[in-house]
Amino acid sequence: MTILVTGGAGFIGSNFVLGWLAQSDEPVVNLDKLTYAGNLQNLVSLNGDTRHVFVQGDFGDAALVQSLLARQQPRAIVNFAAESHVDRSISGPSEFIQTNIVGTFTMLEAVRAYWGALDAPAKASFRLLHVSTDEVYGSLAKAEAAFTETHRYEPNSPYSASKAASDHLVRAYHHTYGLPVLTTNCSNNYGPFHFPEKLIPLMIVNALAGKPLPVYGDGQQIRDWLYVRDHCSAIRRALQAGQPGETYNVGGWNEMPNLDIVHTVCALLDELKPRADGKPYKDQITFVTDRPGHDRRYAIDARKIEQQLGWKPAETFATGILKTVQWYLDNQAWVTNVQSGAYRDWVAKQYGAQPAA
Repeated sequence: MTILVTGGAGFIGSNFVLGWLAQSDEPVVNLDKLTYAGNLQNLVSLNGDTRHVFVQGDFGDAALVQSLLARQQPRAIVNFAAESHVDRSISGPSEFIQTNIVGTFTMLEAVRAYWGALDAPAKASFRLLHVSTDEVYGSLAKAEAAFTETHRYEPNSPYSASKAASDHLVRAYHHTYGLPVLTTNCSNNYGPFHFPEKLIPLMIVNALAGKPLPVYGDGQQIRDWLYVRDHCSAIRRALQAGQPGETYNVGGWNEMPNLDIVHTVCALLDELKPRADGKPYKDQITFVTDRPGHDRRYAIDARKIEQQLGWKPAETFATGILKTVQWYLDNQAWVTNVQSGAYRDWVAKQYGAQPAA
C-alpha cells in the first residue's frame, strides 16, 4: 500500500508527509517540481527512510505521472501541488493558470486512466484528495456568516480564480466519470517550514532582522488561522473516512485581523528574543499601500467535518502561534538558507538529477 503526494516538498505538503510517516508505515511517493517554494530541507529528517520516495517533477507532466502511477500503484493521491501566493498571482498570473488549472487537468486525465484500469476492489477503495483554499469563496462582510461548503464561488484574485477552476474540474471528474474524489478547502495555514513571503513568517523574519514589518492598508483584513499540523490531521481524516464527491471546509476557528496577528508575533518576540535596544518589535510596523482587490474577510465554518468525520483542531491560536514563533527562533539556519537561495544549491548538491521512481 502506497500513497502519492503531489507538492510534498512545499509548506503544507512537507508537513503532511512528515506527519503521515510519523503515524503510519505506509510509504509515500512524493512528487514535487521544486519551484522556489519547494524545499527538500523540510524533509531532511527522512533522509535514508525507505518509506519516503522523492521524485522531482511536475504533476502536469502527463508521461511522468502515468509512469509513477503504473510503477507505484498508489491506493490514494493527495494533491497539494499549486502556485499559492496572491501577490505573485497579481504580478504574474500565467504560472497560476498553467499550474493550477492545466496541471490539475493533466493530472486528472492520468488518474482517470489509472483508476479506470484497476480491479473492482482497488477501484472502490481508491481516493483522490484535492487540497484547496477558502479564497475560492470570495470576501465576506464583517457580520456575514462564515463560508460553508455550499457557499457560492466568487474568487477575486488570479490565484483564487485558478484554484476555483481546479476545484470545478475535480468535481466534474467525479460527476462525469465517477472518479472518487474528495476536496478540502482550508483557511490560512501557519506553522513550521512556511516560506517567508507569507504574513506570519515574514513578520518573524523581518522583526529579527530589524527590518520594517509591512502591513497592507489599515491591517484590518480578517482571516481564519489554522495551524498546519491540524490541517494535515484533517486531511488524513478526510482521506480515511470522507465520502467521495464531498467537500470539507477545514478551519481553525481563529478569526483575527492581520494587525492583531502582527501585534501577537511582536509580543511573543519581545518575550522570547528581546531587541538589543530594549524597544518593542511593534515599533517596526509600517503601513503600506493595500494590494489590488484585497479581500476583506475570510471565515470558515468547519462544522461539517467535525460532525461527519469527528475532526476538530487541536491547537488554539495562542498555542499554535507560540509553537510557530519558537520554531523560527530554533531554525535560523533554515531561514537563512531560504532567504539566500542556498537551499536550492543544497538540493542540487545533495540530490542531483532525480530519476523517475
